[in-house]
Amino acid sequence: MPSAVRAVPVVLAVLGATVLTLLAVAPPATAAGGWSAAPAGEARPAFYAEGEPGTALQDTVSLTNRGPTPVDVSLRAAGAEVAFADDRLRLPPRTRTDVPFTTTVPADDATAELVARDTDGRTLRVPLHLRASVPRVSALTVEHVAVHADRITYELVNRGTTPLTPRLAVRADGLLGRLLDRAPRTLPLELAPGRRVRLGEPWDRPALDSVEVRLTVTAAGGARDEARVSTGVGPWGAVAAGAGVVAAGGALCAVRRLLVVRRHRRRTAVLPEPACPGAELTGAVS
Repeated sequence: MPSAVRAVPVVLAVLGATVLTLLAVAPPATAAGGWSAAPAGEARPAFYAEGEPGTALQDTVSLTNRGPTPVDVSLRAAGAEVAFADDRLRLPPRTRTDVPFTTTVPADDATAELVARDTDGRTLRVPLHLRASVPRVSALTVEHVAVHADRITYELVNRGTTPLTPRLAVRADGLLGRLLDRAPRTLPLELAPGRRVRLGEPWDRPALDSVEVRLTVTAAGGARDEARVSTGVGPWGAVAAGAGVVAAGGALCAVRRLLVVRRHRRRTAVLPEPACPGAELTGAVS
């Protein structure tokens, strides 16, 4: 693989004037008009640029005129963002002109061309291969966890830049202890970057228990996430409801007694208190 072009911090500041060099050895490829275009330096069939998306990279194209007369050549790029130090040149006879240029690495890999054209319409094209080297990031989330009567559903999302094979652990706790404890296991899927998938775990949820479910997912590269959800009213809800009914009955009985006492408070006779079935407000049983 030919060497990649050099990275530069500033695009236009590094673009210098074209360099003219007297030919010592004729280049191997020449256009019909006696001139040629090729990557400068070591013999390369094409330009290769690699870096993070948005990075400005620098290289040099060599224009060689082997003929006895000057040649006017223009430069442009097709399929990529390229800035030349000079895009219109006159090539003196028997000289080589080196033209620096910069290109910006796109978000995805691409193949472009540097196009050189003379005033007679003769055109030469030099391939420019651009490769986006994205940093490897492992990130994974578990979302939208829900507990149903016969299963637990959830979604996994790959938030990183590399494919992941997730591992899942499931745990559920009720009011009286552990109800479910599934050790981490590898899921039969590969999650591509940016992909979201909806999955489910079979489980018969207890009808009369308050349950907290916890899902933990991990993957290579240190990816990890956890999500919890609680569901169910539990048996304590039924007990509380029964206690509320008893308390309401006791309160009604106390009001009835108070009314009887107020109605007959000036009489000397001893009045029987109204009977109150069930437990009183104090909790004593009659």
